[in-house]
Amino acid sequence: MSVIRCKVCGMTRPEDALLAADLGADAIGVIFYSGSKRYVSPAQAERVVRALPPFVTAVGLMVNMAADEIGAILQQVPLDVLQFHGDESPAFCRQFGRPYIKAVRVGAREHIQAAADAYADARALLFDAAVAGQYGGTGQTFDWQMLPEHLNSPWILSGGLNPDNITQAIVQTRAMAVDIASGVESSPGIKDAAKMAALMEGIKRAELQLPQ
Repeated sequence: MSVIRCKVCGMTRPEDALLAADLGADAIGVIFYSGSKRYVSPAQAERVVRALPPFVTAVGLMVNMAADEIGAILQQVPLDVLQFHGDESPAFCRQFGRPYIKAVRVGAREHIQAAADAYADARALLFDAAVAGQYGGTGQTFDWQMLPEHLNSPWILSGGLNPDNITQAIVQTRAMAVDIASGVESSPGIKDAAKMAALMEGIKRAELQLPQ
């Protein structure tokens, strides 16, 4: 059976991160972008990440931050993976001694292949909706038909995913990893236990429908 990997992003409270892990999330994300409604300080992020059980990946989301700012965060917060949502170059992304994910705001099919070529050493590409002036977390989907049938780079589906559409999204796109934030919240940064549980059930339903 196919196993779909799931990251729940925008964590602000240790108890939410721990519950996501207990429900089966493979990774959680903390956001260091001050323009986000889910922003956390390094001290707050440290509390969230240190609450995680072993083998749950901690991902730190950055948007156009200075290298020394990221370095200072890494000295305090035990992050496993960095996720870049801004205009960071491949050379910038790879300098921190961590695997990295590069977010791609998908407005056209050619954006996907261009990113795959440019960020060939990324741990994965993350495909999100292109919304003017915003760097993710919009709660909007994009046209999944723009996704290529074959892409040599590992990739993650994001943007507007929630318990109501997660099964369809995975079955239609054949995504092997998904990233959710607003779709499992009661308010920005506060996760809803029932929504997270429903999302995980939706992922399990999708796994049963995928070709074996």
